[in-house]
Amino acid sequence: MSDNQSNLSGSEMNTSDASNDAGTDQGRVFRDDPLPNWWKLIFVVTIAFAPPYFFWFHNGAPGRTAAERYDAALAANLRLQFAEIGELSATRENVLKFLYEDSWLKVGRAVFKSNCVSCHGSEGGGLAGPNLCDDSYKNIKEIGDILKVLQNGAGGGAMPAWQGKLSPNELVLVSSYVASLRGSNPATAKPAEGQEIAAWPPKPVEQEKSAEANSQSDSSPDEG
Repeated sequence: MSDNQSNLSGSEMNTSDASNDAGTDQGRVFRDDPLPNWWKLIFVVTIAFAPPYFFWFHNGAPGRTAAERYDAALAANLRLQFAEIGELSATRENVLKFLYEDSWLKVGRAVFKSNCVSCHGSEGGGLAGPNLCDDSYKNIKEIGDILKVLQNGAGGGAMPAWQGKLSPNELVLVSSYVASLRGSNPATAKPAEGQEIAAWPPKPVEQEKSAEANSQSDSSPDEG
């Protein structure tokens, strides 16, 4: 009996000593160990890195942010691609022509992604702006009107004017890309607005003949 009392007394003393070292709260033990050195190092490095990062990317010369560097790289890439076609006239005929040029529609898509998705969505289904994928339009009666709306704006400024902000090549190619969205099925789409209009014209005959000639030339065997 005395041995049990002695063991119990010793256990209580050990618990009392532990509570003095670490602190207890209704049976829970809290240790007061110091933070590891690696954690302190990460904290110090983060604090030291923050001021130069802020002044370099947010308070320094233009062109340092990731978005600005991306825009500059995109513009340089567009200039290289535009060298192949020269400066286009902003005409209905060119909008129709490049509607049927898949490689240039990709350039128009890049312009759309950079400037139009905030209002029309990444797939053209419409956000603040209208759905571009159905057959109904508010300010467009035929394909050339897409270019006019882009140039001059519409809806009392709801659709801004892009003439002077985009080059003629960008205006033509993004107009062609917008026309190409018709009949697509975006994941999310606003209800149709405006009136349904006639289908876009087919590929111009001269362009069709040129494409056929190029196809035959590519498929013919080399003459020895």
